[in-house]
Amino acid sequence: MGETVESVFARLEPHLLTVSKPIQYVGGELNSTVKEWDCGAAGEHGVTVRWALMYPDAYEVGLPNQGVQILYEVLNERDWIVAERTYAVWPDMEQVLRTEQIPQFTVDAHRPVAAFDLFGLSFSTELGYTNMLNALDLAGIPIHARERTEDHPIVLAGGHAAFNPEPIADFVDAAVLGDGEEVVLKISELVREWKQQGRPGGRAEVLRRLAASGAVYVPAFYDVTYAADGAIAGVVPNHPDAPERVRKHTLMDLDAWPYPANPLVPLAETVHERFSVEIFRGCTRGCRFCQAGMITRPVRERSIETIGDMVENGVRKSGFEEVGLLSLSSADHTEIGDVAKGLADRYEGSNVSLSLPSTRVDAFNITLANEFSRNGRRSGLTFAPEGGSERMRAVINKMVTEEDLIRTVATAYSHGWRQVKLYFMCGLPTETDEDVLQIAELAKRVIAKGREVSGRNDIRCTVSIGGFVPKPHTPFQWASQLDVETTDERLALLRDSVRADKKFGRAIGFRYHDGKPGIIEGLLSRGDRRVGAIIEQVWRDGGRFDGWSEHFSYDRWIASAEQALAGTGVDLEWFTTREREYDEILPWDHLDSGLDKDWLWSDWEDALAVADGSADIEVEDCRWTPCYDCGVCPEMQTEIQIGPTGKKLLPLSVV
Repeated sequence: MGETVESVFARLEPHLLTVSKPIQYVGGELNSTVKEWDCGAAGEHGVTVRWALMYPDAYEVGLPNQGVQILYEVLNERDWIVAERTYAVWPDMEQVLRTEQIPQFTVDAHRPVAAFDLFGLSFSTELGYTNMLNALDLAGIPIHARERTEDHPIVLAGGHAAFNPEPIADFVDAAVLGDGEEVVLKISELVREWKQQGRPGGRAEVLRRLAASGAVYVPAFYDVTYAADGAIAGVVPNHPDAPERVRKHTLMDLDAWPYPANPLVPLAETVHERFSVEIFRGCTRGCRFCQAGMITRPVRERSIETIGDMVENGVRKSGFEEVGLLSLSSADHTEIGDVAKGLADRYEGSNVSLSLPSTRVDAFNITLANEFSRNGRRSGLTFAPEGGSERMRAVINKMVTEEDLIRTVATAYSHGWRQVKLYFMCGLPTETDEDVLQIAELAKRVIAKGREVSGRNDIRCTVSIGGFVPKPHTPFQWASQLDVETTDERLALLRDSVRADKKFGRAIGFRYHDGKPGIIEGLLSRGDRRVGAIIEQVWRDGGRFDGWSEHFSYDRWIASAEQALAGTGVDLEWFTTREREYDEILPWDHLDSGLDKDWLWSDWEDALAVADGSADIEVEDCRWTPCYDCGVCPEMQTEIQIGPTGKKLLPLSVV
């Protein structure tokens, strides 16, 4: 086809020394891939499919993102696909690009994003939406999907936030729910076939084919109507090839997809300086607030041999000295003890250390902790009780008692740990001031027990508080969100309670955010298409990097919401602090995560019954107990995949 696209680097390079951290824009990382623009021309089909992949945040946050790294590698393994990466540029670089008329570019070959066939964005948080609009505008791509032509890429959204893409429905051409490894290849094959046929029907036809596959949600093919009270009256397909409901994708054999096999090694400091291996996907613990646990069901474990191979390969190819074994609840892997011992044996005496993310109190044991600290690196332990009081933990189905926690931290402190971090949430459904103040009492008990069992006074406990945000596809999707004022008042009460304690106060660290970012996240999480006008207004008023406290402006969001929602009959409070009823049509009801809506509602009612003391209901983990009928396995034709396999991870011979 003789296609070629010029790199913009020659125009960019003279300005690199005028911006902060220029290294983040130059590319060339170890294990990155640069391909010929027309790499597929000599192949069987004679066409190339090209992806620009974006994590819509700064390089230091985006580069370590596993989702983007995996898709980047999976796509580039095909000799007919070009996949390159782009990240959000800082305001100083944005000014350079606008002044010099340089478009949003990829870091791999510095090609214009607008030249690619597909522009895929992975959203792990909704606060990246303004960065998406900025990237589209810098790329020269119309921000509204309806204004794009055959000359523009197909813009796709993925990631956890894509399970309710309605707030960005005006800006994306399509959205993909669930695991991306297989579906990006199906999309690529569909686009390849369309290009091979001479692009019949143009942009509308490729979107039709995507929708007809049943694998991709195309918002333009659905009409949303509203009732007089502002609620959604209906979401109806307006195209014969658009399905009534779009289903999520579930990758069932993680061992067959051992990615990333060639981990990217950043040139600049990033938020995670480690090689990460996902040891299993999904969680069935049933925490009612946790969207990640609900939408990634069922549990699928990687085998101990695959984990060992991935760790060895990743350490060898990256040079990282820390390996993180990641999942939503890593200590729940059925062979975690053997994994930890096998890896600790393998790397004993080397510079390689192992780490687990936040550990459940009831899954922690000192043997496991000692294996992970065998190489002499003993960082603090992190636990997430989530709720301050026993009542609150029962409401959210986080079945960890205060005695469980005290027993666990006592074990840790008595074996040499000096620092424990506890993570809680403020604003959970039915929460009272007293529930929040119990966090301080729990922290004091932790310090007292630590001093008692260790015989030392240099014991520390850091309390970290996050604001609760109701999320789609969870039992709490109907819940009201706590308003900003009450959130801040409760956090102030808690802070004062800690500081006033002369005996323990100085040993307790206290970290929290005010309630403002949480309310905006709540607006974007449960919003419908009317929220898109707010996002656009915020961006036009200068909103960027809303996930960063120093860039976030609550006043800007409030003013934009008032302006954009004027005359709609709904307001910010309608989307956030209002409790929903069962029969209300939710913006994401036509998007199928596999979870039965009646089951979610029943679990919400159970939470309320637990809260008022009229019932004592615990939803146990269906990995070890009978099925609780959430619907995922029969609906998605999947099943829980867990060990034990009986295999051991043998140390590698040192050559």
